[in-house]
Amino acid sequence: MKTLHPLALAAVLLASSVGAQQAPQGGEHSSHHPPGAAAAAPQSEGEVRKVDLEQGKVTLRHGPLANLDMPAMTMVFTAADPKLLEGLKQGDKVRFTADKKDGSYFVTAIEAAK
Repeated sequence: MKTLHPLALAAVLLASSVGAQQAPQGGEHSSHHPPGAAAAAPQSEGEVRKVDLEQGKVTLRHGPLANLDMPAMTMVFTAADPKLLEGLKQGDKVRFTADKKDGSYFVTAIEAAK
């Protein structure tokens, strides 16, 4: 019976140390940013190929999108706010910010390139 208690104690100590190892430590990279602070998505350059105001979509030929790990291509984006697309026309050079949510790609900001 005396060996049972030290074994039980060892099991409890082992289990508690495993949980402590999984807890986030102050030295992890997640501690570099304050809670709730999201990294701003970088702006990318592109060219408007088509604007569909009715559907709130824009087709852009763009360079690589680093924040989405996407190579240069031409694709359709949904506007986060359809008003973003007002005034855009085919051939316009633009700077834009894109993001992905629930498997769909969105333009969250777009402006004429200078």
